[in-house]
Amino acid sequence: MLGLPGKICACLFDLDGVLTRTATVHMAAWKRTFDEVLRQVDPAAGEFTQEDYNRYVDGKPRLDGVRDFLAGRGITLPEGTPDDPPDAATVHGVGTRKNDLVHAQLAEHGVEVYPGSVRYLRAVKEAGLATAVVTASRNGGQVIAAGGFADLIDARVDGEVAAAEGLRGKPAPDTFLAGARALGVSPEEAVVFEDALAGVAAGRAGGFGHVVGVDRVGQAAALAESGADVVVQDLAELMGEGP
Repeated sequence: MLGLPGKICACLFDLDGVLTRTATVHMAAWKRTFDEVLRQVDPAAGEFTQEDYNRYVDGKPRLDGVRDFLAGRGITLPEGTPDDPPDAATVHGVGTRKNDLVHAQLAEHGVEVYPGSVRYLRAVKEAGLATAVVTASRNGGQVIAAGGFADLIDARVDGEVAAAEGLRGKPAPDTFLAGARALGVSPEEAVVFEDALAGVAAGRAGGFGHVVGVDRVGQAAALAESGADVVVQDLAELMGEGP
């Protein structure tokens, strides 16, 4: 019924782009932020694109995304400190600028979920499987609550938890492994659901029993190459339904 191997007893879901539509919010905030940085630092470096988001930013901790994208353009900024204002020309300043834009967008428009994916999440719970959200976002708790499915989640490993426990971000498997531990299962007994290339790579690196790639932006082949066992456009497809 769930389209999963029989040995699976726990499901680890990424949040943005898998259960909620907030990936588009993040993409828009990153583009606005990075386009401004590029104009100020190196106008010849072009603009931030969807391909840049997929390659450098999606699924990663915020500051890693800043460093990786700028490095891809041959740009290095000072690290700065967490207290840097959003207009500071530092890694922390750029990260804060992006996060402020996301907060403003969520406050104005709320959180939109993928109905098919939430139906799948509910079916997972009804089948007796354990569930966790594993996300690089430091706003995981607020997004889950705003999305209206907190009652379907047994554990959460988000950016705040990762920072507190010193967990490496995706594509390292640390956060997914922490999610499995929180549910009391081995990686082989858990399935990872991810829309980000870095997240799929993390699921494969962690030795998880099954990795489902969720293709929201036309990168099915890249998700498969990164290690997805199966790629769908929406989790409802695993139940033989449309989104």
